[in-house]
Amino acid sequence: MKQSRGQWASSLGFILAASGSAVGLGNIWKFPGKVASYGGGAFILCYVLIVALVGFPVMLAEISIGRSTQKNVVGAFRKLNRRWTFLGGIGVITLFVILSYYCIVGGWVLKYIQVYLTGAHFGVGETAYQDYFVNFISKPIEPLLWGTLFLAMCVYVVVRGVSKGIERVSKFLMPCLFLILLAIVIRSVTLPGAKEGLQYLFTVRPGTLNGNTLVGALGQAFFSLSVGMGIMVTYGSYVPKRENLVKSAAFICTIDTMVAILAGIAIVPVVFITLGAEGLGQGGGFAFMALPQVFAQMPGGIVFGCLFFMLLFLAALTSAISVLESCVAFLTEEFHMGRLKAIVVLTIPMAFLSAGYSLSQSEVRNLNLPWFDFAYGIQMLPMNAVLEKFTDNLMIPLGALGFCLFVGWVWGTKNALHEIELDGRTFRFRRAWSFLIRFLAPAVIVLILYFTLGKGQGLS
Repeated sequence: MKQSRGQWASSLGFILAASGSAVGLGNIWKFPGKVASYGGGAFILCYVLIVALVGFPVMLAEISIGRSTQKNVVGAFRKLNRRWTFLGGIGVITLFVILSYYCIVGGWVLKYIQVYLTGAHFGVGETAYQDYFVNFISKPIEPLLWGTLFLAMCVYVVVRGVSKGIERVSKFLMPCLFLILLAIVIRSVTLPGAKEGLQYLFTVRPGTLNGNTLVGALGQAFFSLSVGMGIMVTYGSYVPKRENLVKSAAFICTIDTMVAILAGIAIVPVVFITLGAEGLGQGGGFAFMALPQVFAQMPGGIVFGCLFFMLLFLAALTSAISVLESCVAFLTEEFHMGRLKAIVVLTIPMAFLSAGYSLSQSEVRNLNLPWFDFAYGIQMLPMNAVLEKFTDNLMIPLGALGFCLFVGWVWGTKNALHEIELDGRTFRFRRAWSFLIRFLAPAVIVLILYFTLGKGQGLS
């Protein structure tokens, strides 16, 4: 018996669910750090332009593939051109690896919510916040337990299906995310001295409009939108034929960009006030080391910190749900499994990657894997670094490049536009979109691969 596919019950449900996929951890903690590293307003300007000229065209292409075929990412490419089925496989592998470590990081966020709910006791001393985080992620068992709890929350949503699970939860979680973010923004901009941080955030300094800023914005914008992995193919396959794909993709890109900029407004001023601009440049540990120190120096900092990590949790959860759903859709449709069985089949092997990612946070365990790029050759790096480089530096750009080449030159923009313009809708920028998806977007992605594999630079 043919299994009936889920479908979004409303346009709003699809937009919120897809926006939840795009809005992730990178929007909340990496964007403010990137703004600081690349000169404030110049970075934001480049970021917005790249979202419009590259992110939106690729997202629209992925959604059109999904709705045209009404299949998971592997089945979609098989239906359109069997020779390109491998491209769907690239997406599934990428998502599987991402979910293995995303759940661990989601567990870190849950742990910090618990810490703030119980009084935010991080210890004393100048390095108390750094020591607390390093000690926690270096433990062998506790981070895995928190990661398992985070994954269980994702499973609860996904097993209930598209409209009754993902859509219903997204309609609740995304408004909550915006309310919390706005509350933090209001608190941030009303602090004494916030003006200096806001000026840094939005002032365009001509000297910072350079190649490094452009590359940084490329990486942040590209990976922020959940393109290149097949998520939007899967979510697009649940979209009814009556849906306006152009409007939906535009809304998703706009919401994702708004969240990133609002996160910058929420975070940059308070860090400027307490730690100065140098406090923003702490990489992935910024949210777990620098910000708790910032919150501790603010009136009502415990409440502020709790709200921030709740915001981070909502962003992580909505993104992880989309990743899990895309993998589950592949298993249920290609191997005719039920949702619960598919999740079990998926999570058992994934547990080994998750454990490796978590345990390799401590260098003393020497859990290393080989990684190659043309700048440094073969290196033995911690497993957590290799997993992130594998997805961010290699698989996501390769997948996105493949999507562009497929839509632009194999399936053809004419067929994609036929799907986009169903029911007589006219896409006013159809020629511009065709040019972008065939020429500009692939060129940008090749540039990303040049910097990630050629020069060994991390962009996400």
